[in-house]
Amino acid sequence: MKTKRILIGFTILMLAALACQAGNAQIISAQPSAAPQTSAPTQTAPIQVQAPNNPAVQQDALVALYQQTIPGVVTIQVNLSQGSALGSGFVYDTQGHIVTNDHVVEGAQNNKVEVDFNSGDKVYGTVVGTDPDSDLAIIKVNAPASELHPVPVGDSGALKVGQTVVAIGNPFGEMGTMTVGIVSGLTRTVSSLHAVPGSTGQTFTAGDFIQTDAAINAGNSGGPLLNLNGQVVGIVESDATNSFTPTGGPVSSGVGFAVSSNILKRVAPLLISNGKVDYPYLGINFFPSLSLDVIQALGLTQDTGAYVVDVVAGGPADQAGIKAGTQPTSIQGLNAGGDLIIAIDGHPVMQFDDLLAYLIENKSPGDTVVLTVLRGSQKQDITVTLGKRP
Repeated sequence: MKTKRILIGFTILMLAALACQAGNAQIISAQPSAAPQTSAPTQTAPIQVQAPNNPAVQQDALVALYQQTIPGVVTIQVNLSQGSALGSGFVYDTQGHIVTNDHVVEGAQNNKVEVDFNSGDKVYGTVVGTDPDSDLAIIKVNAPASELHPVPVGDSGALKVGQTVVAIGNPFGEMGTMTVGIVSGLTRTVSSLHAVPGSTGQTFTAGDFIQTDAAINAGNSGGPLLNLNGQVVGIVESDATNSFTPTGGPVSSGVGFAVSSNILKRVAPLLISNGKVDYPYLGINFFPSLSLDVIQALGLTQDTGAYVVDVVAGGPADQAGIKAGTQPTSIQGLNAGGDLIIAIDGHPVMQFDDLLAYLIENKSPGDTVVLTVLRGSQKQDITVTLGKRP
């Protein structure tokens, strides 16, 4: 399945993930023998899901949300060296700052773009900051105050899986399109636009993304993902799809991703003031998932955590004494004996996604973190001073 960033244009940028699967692990189940006689399990009361008593009320709420938000949603048109591209965005503040994706404005000639408001007014804007790690960008426009309707930014940390969300943008150039879905997952990771120096096709990993089944298509990139209070909880970034139109365009798969609003809260002020963002860096590569086969091959004593497969020589983790695996296992390319990170600053790490989301949301280069690791059967705390992503 390929991840498509949702931008209409003449060039599609293909990105490779930083971490590769070392093997196709299988979950093995043993056939049970005859079960002993046991008493019937205690039945718990089913969860009561209340159906809407008045669908018209929900409809009116969505209509009101759209009317409240649409004045702050914009279309972004970009002239590229080989054609043009189109994406979405929204008004961030009354000073004329517009939020969109980095990949929407990437390659804009002279950092100039066209910003079209829902009223029909059009102005030129200047790209003042870009962040390939979060795929966010800020555009500055000199527009009348009557056109600057900031869309309030909410707390993505309060989101729950199953919560209703709304996307507004310009799929296929259809301005002001609204789609509705739910939060399908939290703290997801995707490939960033930040290439790893000296690598061939590798990129750093972007974290703390929201997964949604709201329809996301080409042109939605950079638009707001909203909760039912009309607050931005995410910035639409990409859609994972293996379906295409007869002309080769991607079709929404129901697996879309959005940058969390809490990342935007950290990144936007830095992009406005400095034009760029520096990210914390551990200098560690992790195994992407811990299946039963992997856990058995590594001899791990617990099923959750982020397993260290490689430590960058001279990097922050290396200097602190974090260990990578060195002992060959039955799985090709996977070595046992590495540290299993199970917590960061006391926050449990169920998988690598949790560790990355914590770092991005809470830490900066130069800060310290305490990594709790299992080394064999021994638990220990290791303090790491974070570096800056190269």
